[in-house]
Amino acid sequence: MAESMLLLWGSGSPPCWRVTIALEEKKLQGYKGKLLSFERMEHKSNEVLEINPRGQLPSFRHGKIVLNESIGICLYLENQFKSQGTQLIPESGAEQALVYQRMFEVLSLQEKVVAIIYYFWKVPENERHDSALERNKKALNAELNLWEGYLEKLPPNSHIAGENFTMADVMLFPQLACAIRFGLATDKYPRMFEYYTRVKERPSIQASWPPHWNESTPMTDVLKDV
Repeated sequence: MAESMLLLWGSGSPPCWRVTIALEEKKLQGYKGKLLSFERMEHKSNEVLEINPRGQLPSFRHGKIVLNESIGICLYLENQFKSQGTQLIPESGAEQALVYQRMFEVLSLQEKVVAIIYYFWKVPENERHDSALERNKKALNAELNLWEGYLEKLPPNSHIAGENFTMADVMLFPQLACAIRFGLATDKYPRMFEYYTRVKERPSIQASWPPHWNESTPMTDVLKDV
């Protein structure tokens, strides 16, 4: 079962973290995981390229089956091991629809977080424009206010799609944690921060916490003004 699984992953990558959370929730801790370094460009190594020609992480193999898209991997794990561990996709049509909606909405949040972080990483300082950065920050602020509103409509101590922890939380939590890591002003989004603080203590989150986050502080706080 889990012994025939191989996961190549990188620390702090929300797509990789989704997969490790899902593996923990599905009680598949016996998988073979190999931590690779983005800094040393190990995601472009032959070992990765053999199963993922895009040279990206995560890269996942289960026996002869290869899956390299994080959402696909998570859905595969849920469907193949439905009766094992946490049920991450509910049976009810209405509940299932909401989980899927929130799952894929996370991609919008991811896009807007990455737009700011990569602007600082990829664009030389003398080529940056305040107007572009301000536009990206406003887009992320609007996105975060959407999520804040979702949580405000739910009872206290809810997860993002209702009472239970679901695949929607598997998708959302790593992205939110990454934003907070990069300086997101949590006082502006109290329901999101309460959610983060509570879900952070879940065993699957603790077991899969990015190891380098425990060893170093973030190099930048580019989201502090969002």
